[in-house]
Amino acid sequence: SFSTSLDVSKKDLEGAQTMIDKIIDDTNANPVFVRLAWHDSGTFDVNVEKEWPASGGAIGSIRFDPEINHGANAGLSGAVKLLEPVKESFPDVSFADIFQMASARSIELAGGPKIDMKYGRVDASGPENCSAEGNLPDAEPGPDGKYGGPGGSASTEDKTPNGHLRKVFYRMGLNDEEIVALSGAHSFGRAYKDRSGLGAEKTKFTDGSKQIRADGKEAKYNPGGSAWTKNWLVFDNSYFTTIPDESADPELLKLSTDKTLFGDEDFKPFAEKFRDSQDEFFASYAKAHKKLSELGSKFEAVE
Repeated sequence: SFSTSLDVSKKDLEGAQTMIDKIIDDTNANPVFVRLAWHDSGTFDVNVEKEWPASGGAIGSIRFDPEINHGANAGLSGAVKLLEPVKESFPDVSFADIFQMASARSIELAGGPKIDMKYGRVDASGPENCSAEGNLPDAEPGPDGKYGGPGGSASTEDKTPNGHLRKVFYRMGLNDEEIVALSGAHSFGRAYKDRSGLGAEKTKFTDGSKQIRADGKEAKYNPGGSAWTKNWLVFDNSYFTTIPDESADPELLKLSTDKTLFGDEDFKPFAEKFRDSQDEFFASYAKAHKKLSELGSKFEAVE
């Protein structure tokens, strides 16, 4: 069932979803599709009151240069390419919708919560709609000991990981619970030295050894990178059980922005709640993901 507010038909959206589901099944690209959609949405600035699409957000602008070549987006051009055939087959479905649909389906098909997605986003029309570089979060500080920077639509610079996360996410209009819930998507995927500059070349969990998907099938994947969790193609609450566990395998990632979720007094109650209850995590996550997926989006009325 699709809620749509565009003269894209439900039939087109269903067709696009069938194609996307097959791409996910064939490639196990779930984590990179989530990252693509988030990085499209995550440029949003709630304080920019100029005409759409000046405030950024889920507008499909990430497919254009310069945005696709921003440092935080390293590795995402391949995800755009994987989804281009969907646009070719269903030209009435916007790229903004395709990117957000691929993310939501990636989570649902990996055992995560059902997300109440809305479709009918209007696409950014060209590179002039790209956001300034510097609106996305850093996991570790730069050489100057600071997280973030003065760039982007507002400074995200901070000496602490929790301060930096708040500067980034509050600028999007998201709150502490949403920050912690969205961080839990790191139950998924890997960090790569040649993309974010973080993680190992490979670990015992990413070296080609067996990864079982939520549907029980063994996943084919390209070795490399560091994962936060042992089963990094399954969406569950294992991020929240692993981060505070001092006996967790040392080859699993624990970045400063991960550890702060259990260190910061306002983040901690949510992190502990999600550690103790996957149902609570899924409920908060699904709401936060929907909100993130609609930031800055313009939905067209049905004609």
